Amino acid sequence: MSTCYNSRFGQIFRHILILILFILLGYCQGISQNLSDKGFNKTAIIALIKRTVPNHWQQFEIKYSPAIGNKDQFTLASNNGKILISGNTGVAVAGGLYYYLKNYAHCQITWDGTNLHLPNPLPAIKGKIQRSTPYDYRYYLNYCTFSYSMAWWNWARWEKEIDWMALHGINFPLALTGQNIIWDKVYQQLGFSQKDLNKFFPGPSYFAWFWMGNLDGLGGPLSTSFMSYRESLQKKILARERSLGMKPILPAFTGHVPPSFKEKYPNAQVKKLQWGGRYYTDLLDPSDPMFVKIGTLFMKDLISTYGTDHYYAADVFNENKPPTNDSSFLSNVSKSVYHSMSKVDSQAIWVMQGWLFVNNPSFWQKSQMEALLHAIPDNKMILLDLWSETRPVWNRTDAYYGKPWIWCMLLNFGGNVGMFGRMDTIAETPASVLHNNNAGNISGIGLTPEGIGQNPVMYELMMDNVWRTNPINLDKWLPQYAYQRYGRELPGLDTAWQILRRTIYNGDGSEGAPESIITGRPTFNKDSRWTKTETYYKLKDVLPAWKLFIDNATILKNSDGFQYDLVDLTRQVLGTYADRLQQEIARAYYQDDSDSFKNKSQQFLALISDMDHLLATRKEFLLGRWIKDARSLGSTPEEKAQFERNAKLQITLWSDKNATLHEYACKQWSGMLNSFYKPRWEQFFEKALLSLKENKPMDLNAFDEHIKDWEWNWVITPNHYPDTTTGNPVTVAVELYKKYQFLFKQ
Repeated sequence: MSTCYNSRFGQIFRHILILILFILLGYCQGISQNLSDKGFNKTAIIALIKRTVPNHWQQFEIKYSPAIGNKDQFTLASNNGKILISGNTGVAVAGGLYYYLKNYAHCQITWDGTNLHLPNPLPAIKGKIQRSTPYDYRYYLNYCTFSYSMAWWNWARWEKEIDWMALHGINFPLALTGQNIIWDKVYQQLGFSQKDLNKFFPGPSYFAWFWMGNLDGLGGPLSTSFMSYRESLQKKILARERSLGMKPILPAFTGHVPPSFKEKYPNAQVKKLQWGGRYYTDLLDPSDPMFVKIGTLFMKDLISTYGTDHYYAADVFNENKPPTNDSSFLSNVSKSVYHSMSKVDSQAIWVMQGWLFVNNPSFWQKSQMEALLHAIPDNKMILLDLWSETRPVWNRTDAYYGKPWIWCMLLNFGGNVGMFGRMDTIAETPASVLHNNNAGNISGIGLTPEGIGQNPVMYELMMDNVWRTNPINLDKWLPQYAYQRYGRELPGLDTAWQILRRTIYNGDGSEGAPESIITGRPTFNKDSRWTKTETYYKLKDVLPAWKLFIDNATILKNSDGFQYDLVDLTRQVLGTYADRLQQEIARAYYQDDSDSFKNKSQQFLALISDMDHLLATRKEFLLGRWIKDARSLGSTPEEKAQFERNAKLQITLWSDKNATLHEYACKQWSGMLNSFYKPRWEQFFEKALLSLKENKPMDLNAFDEHIKDWEWNWVITPNHYPDTTTGNPVTVAVELYKKYQFLFKQ
């Protein structure tokens, strides 16, 4: 009896044990799955596909697949008449979707023209396509982008951008929106009044330089309602980025304190910093006990409000010379900045732009750089080599002395619209550096433009490096790009793009896009302050490409990307011709040839109007959109007017009537040309012609003072500018080609 009982009990016990083991195994597998697919949110990924291809989203299937080696990867295959995209994160799946759209459906998505004319049925995939990225981090944005391009964005615009980011493989975006309300809370806790903070917070056009510690109060004050709006916007941005597997980089404290700080805390050790020759800010010494106190207060409020992925941006001494080159001081700055992060978040990793080393190389010698960087453990800091395509720092610092670093394409300054790029460099160098034994701990690639919304070819080219380890063959890549952009293959445009590659997109020796003298404050000189007109290519070498675009205009008249490219290239040609014409006007003036002066100046003014007419045909070139977006964020009539002034100042004088940065962020936009640039030149020509008639030199200094007053009046006077397009871009471009085809004979 007992033996039978014991045997039966043993069987039951074994069954129970097996059941428990199965449950535990399933539980452990569930934990493993949850940990491994943390960046894989199926609902968010499907929503992205719906937004991207709303009429075809049901023809795509998605599936989680673990990555090999913890780096993002995707697999494409046909499955029962659908396209199956497998990946380990939302960004990986989005990258797979865009790879399919480009290489199988011959489509393209850019800021400046989109082709989503998918064939029906969707092209099948033979076998499997698998791609993985060699980069842990695919970084995006520059502090300046948040002002030059994103100052007036609402959620609808941000949603499009985050989709663009995911499709292009970006998983490491800078996320600075919404931080001002955190600073507001912190400094109010420390006893600062709203009046104190009104002198601290600038207007939206200048957030970037406030965040980098360069200026206070410019274009402000900032309303509480606007800060609250930006808080809610930041929460949406972060939620969407995280749902797709991105790791947003939040801000941290670098020592920048309100101008009244010394009044509140007389014993505080505060140093004055100067930026741009006329802007002053206060830097709290890192040895002061208040430094870590403020930093930790900020971090606590930041994390409680927005959560964290443990990455924090902090740029010390951005375009500011430190008060001393003493290594111990610089080391203490680093330690204090990082301590204020790690005291709150033990997993904190500091992400720093390497621009300070580019901007002031004479100060940042080896000992100073090592002092700043060695103070932080290598696994707690990531460096952005901000301008790798032109002035790399990694190759003169032993690859940042062992720190992980990211190879970045800067490309654009001030959000200027000129065509520019180093196409061959971007096609070849990332892969070359990746395999360079001296590149140290290269961990990513990235985009760091001061402004976006131009040169789509360069951004598409750069981000094609995400899913490869080998150089890009431009002879093959450019025809594929044109096919994706225009929806069909045309040998003439393949030839045109090779011409542009050798000329405009050669970027030989230039730091950025040449500007047209049209946008400069009127002068007889070849250049005007920030308006540098020297080209690294000859206009006559670009003209054949312009003709090839015109020759294909009828065939591609309905292509969004072609329309933009045709308008942009026509604008570039006419703007470059304007530089030549302006110098002919100057020669006529100095030769006392009033007839030639009048004739040439009338041609110059007509050219400005022609460009305005051309640019009115594309939404990307409308002043009215910039102003409308700015005003739309104001909650009162007064705030709407303030934001309009902010918007107009940034793209003209930059800050005020006597600003030294005037025309730095200039725009060749419809509305700007006819209402701002043309009247300035008209007044200049009138004064010059009068001086010729009176046979006495023109008082150029007096004109400058006069035009400053006129410019300021333009900025502060509210006006309406069209925010919708007028005219057909192809028709207008062809008309201007016929009018200016005499250039081919010069």
